[in-house]
Formats: sequence, structure tokens, C-alpha cells
Amino acid sequence: MKRAFLLLTGVALLPSCTVGPAYHPRSTADLGVPDAWSVTAAPSRDDLTRWWRTFNDPVLTQLVEQAATTNLDIAQSIARLRQAREALIVSGASLLPTVSGSGSYSRSEPIRGGGTTLTLPDGTVTTAGAGGRSSFSLGLDANYQLDLFGGVRSGVAASRAQYEAAGFDYATMLLSVQSEVARNYVLARAYQAQLANAKANLGIQDDNLEIAGFRVQAGLVSSVDAEQARASRAQTAAGIPTIEQQYNAAVSRIAVLTGQAPGALKPLLEAPQPIPAGPASVAAGIPADVLRQRPDVRSAERKLAAATAQIGVSKAQLFPALTLSGSLSANAGNLSSVLDTITGSLFGSISQAIFNGGRLNAQVRSSRAGADAAFAAYKSSVLGALEDVENALMALRSATQREEQFGIAFDAASNSALLARSQYRSGLTDFTTLNTQEAALISARNGLVQAQSDKATALIALYAALGGGWDSTTTPTAPQ
Repeated sequence: MKRAFLLLTGVALLPSCTVGPAYHPRSTADLGVPDAWSVTAAPSRDDLTRWWRTFNDPVLTQLVEQAATTNLDIAQSIARLRQAREALIVSGASLLPTVSGSGSYSRSEPIRGGGTTLTLPDGTVTTAGAGGRSSFSLGLDANYQLDLFGGVRSGVAASRAQYEAAGFDYATMLLSVQSEVARNYVLARAYQAQLANAKANLGIQDDNLEIAGFRVQAGLVSSVDAEQARASRAQTAAGIPTIEQQYNAAVSRIAVLTGQAPGALKPLLEAPQPIPAGPASVAAGIPADVLRQRPDVRSAERKLAAATAQIGVSKAQLFPALTLSGSLSANAGNLSSVLDTITGSLFGSISQAIFNGGRLNAQVRSSRAGADAAFAAYKSSVLGALEDVENALMALRSATQREEQFGIAFDAASNSALLARSQYRSGLTDFTTLNTQEAALISARNGLVQAQSDKATALIALYAALGGGWDSTTTPTAPQ
């Protein structure tokens, strides 16, 4: 017995090893990341971290920063991050021994006949001599499983990686909410502009209808002109309720994103404001830097690390497990002398799975398959991030060009419509020509608003694709 105990102690003192694979982050070359985009000058960190402030719109800044603290989806992400932190604490406790204490007190009293009732540990009652007797006992038990093959350490590493992944998931949700608030704010301002355009066009068409009516009464033109003017006005008026409904939906969405009732922000956004323009251009930076900035990519990398560590947890189950346990106990008839005599014991045991129907080997293969899936997800997130940046850059370039051309078209259509209206009043042209020029003006005016909205939306999408909206130099942690 002594020899067996010495053998167990010697094994415990050997340097422990880890049977699982070591995790090494993949290089960008392995992931197919290009060296650079066409524009490589990176935006400043301040502009990227608080990108909404570059639009110079106080209401937009207020709403985005309010959503970061009141959005309910973000609150759920924080709760999940706290859960992951506690899971890490639970996992780390496996590296330490478990210790439990116990204490008891018993008192015997005389019964009829001068004897004493004694309650034995097994619950039976016996009678002793006269006079009462007290008994005090204290106990301490300890148990520790030695991590010889690194299974526990691999489990802690997996929990730590999962906790870090939860932090990056929180950052991803934060960025998503920020961009969604900004996008709906741009839409709300664009609908306000479209509504103003529709009402202005309605006023012009009221004048056209009045002019056409006068000319019909004077016998200068047929009633066809008046009917055309009436039809054009009705079509413009029919579009106004649709714009109002779209505006209301955008405002309601912003309110919900900030954790409020759908109609809560109508007073704040009631006064029309221009569509936020933002900076003229934003550089994309180097792709490798963008991947470090994107929290979703970093979350996928941490999940890959956790899946790799899980292989070590599964493989450690194939090897022997060594457990040490010990106990201390003390008994006395009075409390002051309970620690005078202490007895102790130490035990060691080894357990090894002999037959399990292939379950443990299947768990190892399952863990390896999970790591393969995590790597594929990681690579997919990298390619998706690169795609987001490419698409946002192209969308911004396209919207900028369309804004420039619609600006030219709006200027030309305004001059042409003004000239056609003057000629129609003088009888130098027909109503069909005037109506065509008015339609061109409406189209150019709405096209310009749409291009401005698309440009701002593309700029927001580019900031989100670059991973803007958080401090990428830190790993988000759960609040206490």
C-alpha cells in the first residue's frame, strides 16, 4: 500500500502534458486576404471610433450614442457576455482543489432509571450511565484531480476563448445597432426632403391647373389641357401618403432601436433637416488592419480557438485520471479541547476508461469536426468582411457620381420647366410640352435626394464594414 501511494505521488509530481493540438492564429495569406485596396490611407482612429460625429449632425450623434446604452439587443449581448464570464470562472475553478468542512454537536441526557440516552451515528438509541455527556466533532475534506494530460487546462482555454468571443459578439451587435440607427435617420431625413419636394410640385401643378382652366375658358385650348393638369396633380398628391408612411416607419424604427416606444421620437425629428452629408471621402486602409478592426472576424477567430481547445478536452478523456483526496477530523467532549487531537488521511486513485463503445473516440472526432467547421466559419467571416468593404466603396463611388449628375440634371430641368411654364402662359407651347418638362424636374429633384441619401447610406455602410464604432485596441469585458 505504501509503495502504491509513493507511485501515485511520483506521477503527480511529473510535469503535466497537454494532449490536444496547440492553437496558432492563421496568417492573412492563408485566408486569401489581398495586400491592399486601391485606396490604402487608413482613416484616423478618432474618426473611425466615433464615425457618426463626422456627419456634424447633433441629433444623429444623440440618437446613436443613446442607442448604445438603451438598445435591448445590446442589453441581451451584455447579459450573454456576463454569462460567459461566469462560465470562465466555473471552468477555472476546476484547476483548484475542492475543500468542504463539517461540524456536529450531540448531547446525551439521563432517562428514567438513571441511565443516559445515547444516539449513535447509525441512528440507534442506547442507554449509558447516569449523568449527561456532550460531544463535539469537526471535519475537513479535500479533493483534487490532477490535470496530467491538460484536459482541464484545455477546458479553461476554451472557456476563455468563448468569453472573448462573447465580448466581440457584443461589439458586433453594438456596431450593427449604430449603423442601423444612422441608416434609418438618413432615410427619415430623405423622406422629409421627398415630402417637401412633393408638396412643392403639388403647388406648381395647382398653378398649372389654374392656368389651363383659364385658357380653356378663354377658348385658347381644349379641355384636354385641363384634364392633363388635373391628372398630373392627382398623381403627385397620391404619392404623398406613401412618403408619409415611409417616414413614420423610419422614425418608429429609430425609436425602437433606442429602446423607446415607436412614436417617442416624432417631436425630436419633426422639424425637417438636411440629409447628413458626412466627409467627402473615406479611405479604406489596409485589409489586414480592417480584419483586426472588425469584431465579427475577431469573434470567429476566438471561436476557432475555443473549438481547437475542445479537442484537447476530448482527447484527455482517453488517458488515466489521477485523483487525490484527504480528510482531517477532530472529536472531543468539550469545545475547548476539540483541536487537541486531530487525525488525518490521504488517498490516491487512478481511473481509466477500458470499454465505452467508442464514445470517447467519437467525441474526439466530433471535436475535430467542430474545429474544421469553426475554421470554415472564420474564413467565411474574413471573406465577408472584405466583400463588405469592396461593396461599400463601390456604392459610395456610385452614389457620389450620381449625385453630381443629378445635380446637373436638376439645374437643367429647373431652367427648362421655368421656360416651358412661361411659354405656356404666353401660348407659345402646348401643355404636353409643359407637362413633360415638369415631370423631368420632379424626376431630377427626387433623383438628387435619392442620390444624397444613397451616398450617406453608403458612407455609413463603409464605416460599418471597416469596423468603426468601438475601440478595437481592447477586448470588451462584462460589466460588474
